[in-house]
Amino acid sequence: MPVKKIEDYFSTYDMADQIIEFEVSSATVELAAKALNCAPERIAKTLSFKLKKSDRVLLIVAAGDAKVDNAKYKQTFGERALMLKPDEVEGKIGHPVGGVCPFAINEGVEVFLDESLRRFETVFPACGSPQSAIELTIPQLETYSRTTNWVDVCKGWN
Repeated sequence: MPVKKIEDYFSTYDMADQIIEFEVSSATVELAAKALNCAPERIAKTLSFKLKKSDRVLLIVAAGDAKVDNAKYKQTFGERALMLKPDEVEGKIGHPVGGVCPFAINEGVEVFLDESLRRFETVFPACGSPQSAIELTIPQLETYSRTTNWVDVCKGWN
C-alpha cells in the first residue's frame, strides 16, 4: 500500500517507473546499501522528530553516515531532539518505520534536508516501504520533497 501511494505521487512527475522495489529489506541504511550495492553514506535516511513546545512534526533527510548532533539540533529548532516513537511514525508521517520518506507525507509535516547530503550527485531515499528506494539528484530531492529548507544538524560525516 505505501509504495502505491508513492507511485501515485511520482506519477505526477512522470517518475513512478524510477522506483526500485526489492525482494529483501531495505529498512536500515546498511540493508538499503546492500540491496542497492552502493556506499551506505549515499542512502538518504529520513528521520522523524517532534517539537514538544509547538507540536510540530519534522522530517530530517540526512546522509547515511550522518548522526544528529543534539547541540546543533537544539540551536536550530530551539529544543532538544525528540524522535517519534515507532508506534507514532505511520500515523503522524504517513509511512511505516523502515519506509519513511519525504514524499506523499501527511499534511503539516515539515521537511528539512541536512547539509550532509550536498556532497553527493545522487542519493537513495526510501519510497514508503521497507523494500523500496529511488535514486534522485539533490535538486530532484529538493523538488520532490517540496522543501528548500536546508539545515546543518548532523555530525560524523565530514
